[in-house]
Amino acid sequence: MTEEIEAAEPTAEEISEQMRVRLGKRARLIERGADAYPVALPITTTIGEVRARHPDLEPGAETGESVGLAGRVVFRRDTGKLSFVSLQAGDGQRIQAMLSAAVVGEGSLEDFKDVVDLGDHLFVHGEVVSSRRGELSVMVDEWQLAAKALRPLPNMYKELSEESRVRSRYLDLIVREQARETVRARAAVSASLRATFAANGYLEVETPMLQVQHGGASARPFVTRSNAFDTELYLRIAPELFLKRAVVGGLERVFEINRNFRNEGADSTHSPEFVMIEAYEAYADYGRMADLTQELVQDAALAVSGSLTVTWADGTEYDLGGRWDRIRMYESLSAASGREVGPETPFEELAAWAAELGIEVRHPIHGKYVEELWEHFVKPDLVRPTFVMDFPVDTSPLVRDHRSTPGVVEKWDLYTRGFELATGYSELVDPVIQRERFVEQARLAGRGDDEAMRLDEEFLRALEHGMPPTGGIGVGLDRLLMAITGLGIRETILFPLVK
Repeated sequence: MTEEIEAAEPTAEEISEQMRVRLGKRARLIERGADAYPVALPITTTIGEVRARHPDLEPGAETGESVGLAGRVVFRRDTGKLSFVSLQAGDGQRIQAMLSAAVVGEGSLEDFKDVVDLGDHLFVHGEVVSSRRGELSVMVDEWQLAAKALRPLPNMYKELSEESRVRSRYLDLIVREQARETVRARAAVSASLRATFAANGYLEVETPMLQVQHGGASARPFVTRSNAFDTELYLRIAPELFLKRAVVGGLERVFEINRNFRNEGADSTHSPEFVMIEAYEAYADYGRMADLTQELVQDAALAVSGSLTVTWADGTEYDLGGRWDRIRMYESLSAASGREVGPETPFEELAAWAAELGIEVRHPIHGKYVEELWEHFVKPDLVRPTFVMDFPVDTSPLVRDHRSTPGVVEKWDLYTRGFELATGYSELVDPVIQRERFVEQARLAGRGDDEAMRLDEEFLRALEHGMPPTGGIGVGLDRLLMAITGLGIRETILFPLVK
């Protein structure tokens, strides 16, 4: 429809009054023997299918095709003997329905005007035609309410606030095409990830969300309790230790698209509940896993946008093509700061340097100072997707020591758009060294580090049965959508947690 409704958002009092009026209409429908919420309707097609069959009818054309379809009423205009409504499908496509007293009868048209409101779901049956203005339409010969909306829609032509979008995502999906596109993009990314893993010989598995021992990452867990088992349980912070058990058992290439929970802060790149893709490949190292991660991300970008140069929501173009840079953490920190830094740099020197810069480290150890200093000097200048290689050993308890550089481990983080998108390891598979690392983590926990890992005897028992050399990755699905769409994390999650 060319006409638009220009109205301010209704106040709470106005909504209450509209609900009273709409409840009255619902009651009148029932009194007449009609159903305000029918269980089934004689639908023969969809709005999208009708539009696809008739893309360019001439003004005033008739097709002779009768259809039965339904949609949400998002516009309405009444004249004496005519009513026009715009019906919107769930995917946002619209079609006009025209009700004429000459076709449906004066009584039916008056009933329509009496009980139908913006926001209602409406079924119409009639011939597909083109209006005198050339708008694809249904000339209605029969109509029926499909669902009566008791609350009014927000203004369809006014942007919802971000707070309203995340708190009432169902309204956001009705009003805003970008919200619908983001859901479709997320589905396309998930399908692409599975296809790329399958092409690389991976098997999709599932691991527990409720665990008796949290592990697989340095993070504070959510704690709950099982009445049936009379024990404390933790919501999963990572599936890593169970996926590695699967590799021990002979499932040499496994992945999981899993939901994780971390009892930490929430901001533009963090959510307490998020989706992570984790994968493990026997006889691979962190270099091979970097190659796989680039393939996964680039395939996902192609699935969403058809190009490796993606266009973000604000119109910015971001190039995900080519072979991505790989830089080393200590070397890049030294180059950016003009100060030589290595695994042997004394803790006291790092602490004094951080204090000079006003950098605070919550649980001070050598590696955490190095990582915070790196974020200060190097991270702000990363534009293109970049693998940051070779991390400090004391912040990476599940990672194998570097094969040629003492004091670091074979770990990378992938940065895009200025945030960490993925991480990859050459996995630590020596159960003796793994036990030593867990013991050190337990010491950190004893000193108040609530993100330190706990000693997991069941996982160590599995490692003691022999785990082959293995590479592993973790990719944040919500953040992958951020990299492709340019949106914040609360936009890429359909129903984010809000206070």
